[in-house]
Amino acid sequence: MSRTVCGKSAFELWGHGRTTDELRRSLLEYPAENMAPYLQQNSTYKINVYTFNKTLEFKDRIKKIDALDFLPFEGKVNLKDPEHIFCLLEDYGSDPNDIPEEPFHVYFGRWIADGQRELIRSYSVKKRHFIGNTSMDAGLSFIMANHAKVKADDLVYDPFVGTGSLLVACSHFGAYVCGTDIDYNTIHGIGKASRKNQKWRGPDENIRANLRQYGAESLYVDVMVSDASKPVWRKNAQFDAIVTDPPYGIRESTRRTGSHKDIIKPPEDLYCEEMVPLHPCLTLISNCEQTLSSHTSRRLITMEKTKEPEDSDKLAHLADPRFTPYHGHNSFREKYFSGLTKKNGKDSKATPRNED
Repeated sequence: MSRTVCGKSAFELWGHGRTTDELRRSLLEYPAENMAPYLQQNSTYKINVYTFNKTLEFKDRIKKIDALDFLPFEGKVNLKDPEHIFCLLEDYGSDPNDIPEEPFHVYFGRWIADGQRELIRSYSVKKRHFIGNTSMDAGLSFIMANHAKVKADDLVYDPFVGTGSLLVACSHFGAYVCGTDIDYNTIHGIGKASRKNQKWRGPDENIRANLRQYGAESLYVDVMVSDASKPVWRKNAQFDAIVTDPPYGIRESTRRTGSHKDIIKPPEDLYCEEMVPLHPCLTLISNCEQTLSSHTSRRLITMEKTKEPEDSDKLAHLADPRFTPYHGHNSFREKYFSGLTKKNGKDSKATPRNED
């Protein structure tokens, strides 16, 4: 829970049910010896009430807490700094236009820990000093860092660094980060405003500005940024992790803003496992899909290096078809833009002209 941005909180479940009576019976069946360490007379506690898809008034929350008086609490209530926190969670579904009077499910248990959802807000791209059209959002950046198991003192490399969103996430966990990019102007912040409606303030407004914003550069992260036009690594350079969001090869100018958005993977009816890149020295760990629209999605591929390369691996793509690069998705660009052209044609026909 000290790492995840996907989970909000973790609880030790003591009882659950569809109604208050079912919850009561479930709690009475929970082993008393498991409850006892947290209900001692010399302990302090508080009970929180969380509702999903519905807001309860304070008096209604108190009534629900009072209904738990059958539990053998012997300690004292301490709302500010309790030793133990218990939670009553009520689920009212997910439709804000059809909220039931009574919850669908009720849960009660002991709070264990909170996740790191706050990182999504505190590291929001909207607050970033230096951003670009394709800056990765904070939530996905931390998910990718977790997939790579980035930890303190790791050396992490992003070969398509852009404005450094992934490096910022990795540096939060104490990693040393470095990156390259083919766009010299983006790397050095030349000729671009760092924020919307904000003037460019000089050569210090670049990736390093983002790391300084969160105290990374001055604390424990050594940042090195270089242009990708010339290799800067020694032949046998080693990294603990490579975390990157590579260019997808298909881009379209958005009609309203003139910025760019990335079209990433073909729709599910065109997707096949052969599209996932393989390598004789890498083992596929996970393949996660993020749906972007009804016809496009992108995938987060996680691989682990399981052996050092050997001479035979150089010819593996000839001996084993699994390591042959897949080219079948190249037609997706034509298929996508063909559909986009037809759609734009319909839009223009549907829009009446002003004869004046």
